[in-house]
Amino acid sequence: MSNTTLAGQRIASLLDENSFVEIGARITARATDFNLKQTETPSDGVITGYGVIDGNLVYVYSQDASVLGGSMGEMHAKKIANLYDLAMKTGAPVIGLIDSAGLRLQEATDALNAFGEVYLKQTMASGVIPQITAIFGTCGGGLALIPTLTDFTFMEGKKAKLFVNSPNAVEGNEISKCDSSSAKFQSENVGIVDVVAEEAEIFAQIRELINLLPANNEDDQSYVECTDDLNRASDIAGCVGDTGIALSLIADDHYFFETKRDYAKEMVTGFIRLNGATVGVVANRSEIYGEDGEVSEKFDSVLTVKGCRKAAGFVKFCDAFEIPVLTLTNVKGYSATMCAEKNIAREAAALTYAFANATVPKVNVVIGKAFGSAYVTMNSKSIGADMVFAWDTAQIGMMDAKLAAKIICNGQGSEKIDACAKEYEELQNNVESAAKRGYVDTIIKAEDTRKYVIGAFEMLFTKRENRPAKKHGTV
Repeated sequence: MSNTTLAGQRIASLLDENSFVEIGARITARATDFNLKQTETPSDGVITGYGVIDGNLVYVYSQDASVLGGSMGEMHAKKIANLYDLAMKTGAPVIGLIDSAGLRLQEATDALNAFGEVYLKQTMASGVIPQITAIFGTCGGGLALIPTLTDFTFMEGKKAKLFVNSPNAVEGNEISKCDSSSAKFQSENVGIVDVVAEEAEIFAQIRELINLLPANNEDDQSYVECTDDLNRASDIAGCVGDTGIALSLIADDHYFFETKRDYAKEMVTGFIRLNGATVGVVANRSEIYGEDGEVSEKFDSVLTVKGCRKAAGFVKFCDAFEIPVLTLTNVKGYSATMCAEKNIAREAAALTYAFANATVPKVNVVIGKAFGSAYVTMNSKSIGADMVFAWDTAQIGMMDAKLAAKIICNGQGSEKIDACAKEYEELQNNVESAAKRGYVDTIIKAEDTRKYVIGAFEMLFTKRENRPAKKHGTV
């Protein structure tokens, strides 16, 4: 492989030094229509091969925009499909570096068929090997399905474009009004993109992610030696709102890799290590603290359409790859807007299904309010959580005591309502009440969260759970 091309330089920047072995370097286009035979197509616009990241085997393809815009034709796609075949045989991740004009028009139906072949390989690989894409240039039309079929997507912040229809082709829009192909739009509004960063940072972040993930769905070697104190107390009582901080504080070495960082920020998803083992985390979030220590964003403590969608997809990934799941619950209900009402039942059901259907070890920590069926959806005991802890300051019940009192004592005056609210809180919303009924296994102090969840996952390490025989669910 020549590092003189940008596509080759990207592979060199991603992998361990001198570890890349190119496959299919001599392949060129077969098509002859529109004088394509007279056009040089070295490697047919995509460099494919394998190498290592910190010693971990990975397969990589990198599109070369200097060859017909990096467009995907028949042989271009066959190289990617062959790479997937090798990855599936050996059980190792595939990383795609995207920079392409899309479908190669000169090859027409051959190019269309090629797209389909890649889609099929991605579908077969889903849930078997991790798939990662990074977009550095254009990724448009049918090519936009490729990152969306993968597990994690990175996008360069300034030059990268991701779209099915270009912004100017969307009725009623033009790029000056809204650049729907931009990294900002795709990460914040669409939720396809996990990380937006500069090119060098993307390579560093992919390397970090590869080190966290198992090589395949049967790999149980995604562990590292833990040098952090397993019983370390973490002062996280004040982190009920910003659970991103709470998760980093209880994690080994305070390391937290957040996914879909700019999408549905009221729901946190990502990976931490606990006693050296990778754990997937899902948490409600009501505020974000900036670097200056001040609150920069605030959210209501409710389940939203986007938040449910984000969490459900993440839990499915963890379950497919045998990654245990930890949840931090602080939720008082569902988003109550006309827009949300169109989809909230469907998406909350999908999240409930994802938690209930997952057979990996599942641990829930109730850190704040846990009210109504939104609490049930957030990995509660009733839908299959193996262990449920609750901070001694938590509240678990049907709804906020004041709201319940207004319903129970409707029309009976403010003094009666206040007295009823106090009684309701003591009888129903007290965490002791949930523990007495077995809905909470152990009441803990916030600072002891790390040692309790580590102990729980250690205990659950050999968990096996049989489910009804079926092809798959339909939710």
